[in-house]
Amino acid sequence: MYLENINGPEDIKKLNIEELKGLADETRVALINKISKAGGHSGPNLGMVEMTVALHYVFNSPKDKIVFDVSHQCYAHKILTGRKEAFLKEENFGDVTGYTNPLESKHDMFTVGHTSTSISLALGLAKGRDLKMESENIIAVIGDGSLSGGEALEGLDYAGEYNKNLIIIINDNDQSIAENHGGMYKTLKELRETNGKSQNNIFKSFGLDYKYLDDGHDIKKLIELFESVKDISHPIALHIHTIKGKGLPYAEQNREAWHAGGPFNVEDGSPRFEMKDVDNPVFDSIKELLDTNSKAIVLNASTPMGLGMVKGVREEYMQRGQFIDVGIAEENMVAMSSGIAKNGGTVVFGTFAPFFQRTYDQISHDLCLNDNPATMLVLQPGVYGMNSNTHIALCDIQLFAHIPNMIYLAPASKEEYFKMFKFATSQKEHPVGIRVPGNMIETGIEDTTDYSKYNKNKIEQKGSKVALFAVGVLVPMAMKVAKKVKEEVGLDITVINPKFLTGLDEELLNSLKENHDYILTIEDGELMGGYGQNIASFYGNSNMKVQNYGISKEFHTDFDADKLLEENGISVEKLTNFIKEIIK
Repeated sequence: MYLENINGPEDIKKLNIEELKGLADETRVALINKISKAGGHSGPNLGMVEMTVALHYVFNSPKDKIVFDVSHQCYAHKILTGRKEAFLKEENFGDVTGYTNPLESKHDMFTVGHTSTSISLALGLAKGRDLKMESENIIAVIGDGSLSGGEALEGLDYAGEYNKNLIIIINDNDQSIAENHGGMYKTLKELRETNGKSQNNIFKSFGLDYKYLDDGHDIKKLIELFESVKDISHPIALHIHTIKGKGLPYAEQNREAWHAGGPFNVEDGSPRFEMKDVDNPVFDSIKELLDTNSKAIVLNASTPMGLGMVKGVREEYMQRGQFIDVGIAEENMVAMSSGIAKNGGTVVFGTFAPFFQRTYDQISHDLCLNDNPATMLVLQPGVYGMNSNTHIALCDIQLFAHIPNMIYLAPASKEEYFKMFKFATSQKEHPVGIRVPGNMIETGIEDTTDYSKYNKNKIEQKGSKVALFAVGVLVPMAMKVAKKVKEEVGLDITVINPKFLTGLDEELLNSLKENHDYILTIEDGELMGGYGQNIASFYGNSNMKVQNYGISKEFHTDFDADKLLEENGISVEKLTNFIKEIIK
């Protein structure tokens, strides 16, 4: 009734309060229509509906600029800014991404998918406005635990001495992906319980003006709050209490499970498709370590489910002092891990590969420079990880493999992962990182590698003329290529599983010169600066010919992993044909 007439914020401004409530209800229905059929971020978006309606009623987007932190709470914003068909009609679901995207709309300021960036981005927009001597409102919306990230605190710190218009909305739903962790969330709770009147006010301590609203789903009160700060001449924090998952009772009750997920039945929240039970080798390895070593501990940064530390399980290990969730603070996770290792603990730290990108300095300086034996689990790297351009991790090898003292390992199977994990958590010489893809196979073959002999590669199959190096999960493909080459031209080629990505097996590489003419390398990450180019450099002044295969240098998004590999020459058929050509 209302939504069908909304094609942009200008249409929202024509409605009265009661009509705005109806619009919010219809927006929530449209949102649920899509996430129930296509999946997505449920909880964050359901909790932002009324606030988004009020924002667009009061402010004048895109002149007034709204920056959504992480931007996984922007679905209502997309619905109200001309993209409703992508939520109403199943055939249009693919027309929008799950995050803000300036290529979709002038109402989206940035392509954003990582946490804690909104305040800094908004400050940059504000300074750009000042340089042009203009006067629009700049609004940062931050929530879901993002305040614990270092960049958010740095942004708050600078905002405290900034002296022009900046509106920071703290969407406080008392939840990160899992539960919140950190002292600041105790102060947020105290502010909620005192209706914003507690003297223990973190925002005022940064020098910010402050207002509190307890009911973040009351459109009338939201509008009054926003109108009271529109065109304000200094920075202000608007602390707004909302309910994550608002409108779906099961999402409100189980906020962690409903942060994001696949398609579901609206009636009861049950999955629309049968969910297969998937074993989790990461959790199995962690559990065995913690249960057998009282000095062992695991650290995570607000993504405990990636380690298998689901609610109910992690509480037990927290009580035992063997599991810490530092909140959205990956840098702190790494530096703390270095300290634990330095002082005699056996420490494992891990999160999803894209989020490790912001820890480079801590890994290089705090951990590796000090050569402390912590174990790093890099979850879902390469093309078989997440596939949004905001969440891909195609450069983990480039990021970690060149750091001195780091041992970076790539398992090709679950058996290799378990052996690498035991090595990493028992040795006391160096930091060890393990890239843990989401599609490791179980071979039933015991891994007998002695990982204390650094940079020794495994020859999976001996042959001649052509040697194919395959990183990690691409080893099974390489074996299929070898089988096909044997069947079609009668040649046994050599297949090598490097395992170590932080150094070269020079003895092996030199030995290949004796009866090989060609080296091929395949990896599931970016080609430029990757593992294969190190081998090419080694053979640079020899007669050996080297062909490297990897992923092209782009911000790939919404891709099918196998298709992306094939587009870059990495498939059984394409590799086999190439080998057949070069051995003619």
